[in-house]
Amino acid sequence: MSLPTFRGGIHPPDNKALTSGKEIETLTPSGDLVYPMSQHIGAPCSPVVKKGDRVLVGQKIGDTEAFVSAPIMSSVSGTVKEIGMRMTVSGGTDQCVVVENDGQYEAGASLVPHGDFKSLDPKECIKIVREAGIVGAGGATFPTHVKLSPPPDKKIKWVIVNGAECEPFLNCDNRLMLENPVPIVGGLEICMHIFPEAEGIIAIENNKPDAIANMEKELSGRGSRARVMPHKVKYPQGAEKMLIYTVTGQEIPSGALPAEVGCLVMNIRTLYQIWRAIIDGAPVTDRIVSVTGDVIANPKNIQAPLGTSVRELIDFAGGFTEEPARLLSGGPMMGLSMRSIDVPIVKGTSGILALSAQAASGLEESNCIRCARCVTHCPMGLQPTLLDQVVRLREYGEFEAAGGFNCIECGCCSYICPARRHLTQSMRDGKAGVLAARKKSA
Repeated sequence: MSLPTFRGGIHPPDNKALTSGKEIETLTPSGDLVYPMSQHIGAPCSPVVKKGDRVLVGQKIGDTEAFVSAPIMSSVSGTVKEIGMRMTVSGGTDQCVVVENDGQYEAGASLVPHGDFKSLDPKECIKIVREAGIVGAGGATFPTHVKLSPPPDKKIKWVIVNGAECEPFLNCDNRLMLENPVPIVGGLEICMHIFPEAEGIIAIENNKPDAIANMEKELSGRGSRARVMPHKVKYPQGAEKMLIYTVTGQEIPSGALPAEVGCLVMNIRTLYQIWRAIIDGAPVTDRIVSVTGDVIANPKNIQAPLGTSVRELIDFAGGFTEEPARLLSGGPMMGLSMRSIDVPIVKGTSGILALSAQAASGLEESNCIRCARCVTHCPMGLQPTLLDQVVRLREYGEFEAAGGFNCIECGCCSYICPARRHLTQSMRDGKAGVLAARKKSA
């Protein structure tokens, strides 16, 4: 029987062996913790503490009344040392709350734990998710309470769990499925409690047989409406639109959300956090990060408090064996180049990838040779070479008309291009150009 898949896509070396067999290790930071006030898609938070305040683990330090947003909690106890602009993993700056860690990790009053989620009204569950500061942990960081609140006329038929983790090098979700499957399945059951007519599908690529077996074992005997669906190994299988197509056979219309076709897509870690928030009363204060690459001395999967410096994670993994030629937050396909390691990890930090000059070679562009490989492999059916051309000419209207906003920035086109054209960056530039033009006209 053939496994579900989609048109286009690529098969880059997964390079997961560096950390796939490494159990998650816990890092206790020694330095200051830095909390950017924008760790999600939507309105940034504003600090709700001031310099000199003492904060506790789980205490809210940033929030906003905006619906599309999520609060930020302290991951340590200590004193607010500073509130000001700091560099973030993206290379930009953001308003940050800096906490001097006192090393005591004194817990503050947090959420109320509920032993039985089935006694809760679905709206109460969604409220707890919001108060816990949960966002999409796969990298998009869309506030989860918003995703759990589709329009009343949109009936959710499928809760699709993204366990593909198709990005090369990363093993955060894989290790969580292997080491702690109970909260993942529990979080899925909470989502199906919120949407009682929905079926749960856990989509895992077939190169993770142990994770597949572990999740199937956890589901067995529960009488759950959920099941595991192994998928063909192909990048970007974990993209939201790809998963919806491979699970349901439906395509999301341009500009529409998954709820339009009756789907809700959740990351493995997001479900884990939903369970922890509702059952244990624990807000989002940490995350798992794969620190890996061919110049990392001892690649590891590290559970670290949010706000921990990237430098501390790299030191915990033995440091660099040589100066990296390229340093990324995330994986090699969709990760962001980092300008400094003295920046904090945030809710969306899934990996720190350090590559040698040899591993990062071949980045110099040459002229397009019109081979159309980018067209053949684009999972969204776009023409990246055409979009690249109009962006370089700053014809942003043409970019939008040609479907540029449908690009999911997966990096397939850049990877497959023999001329090493920076096509994915052109897509990002095109979107930014259109938005800037709209803002100027408004």
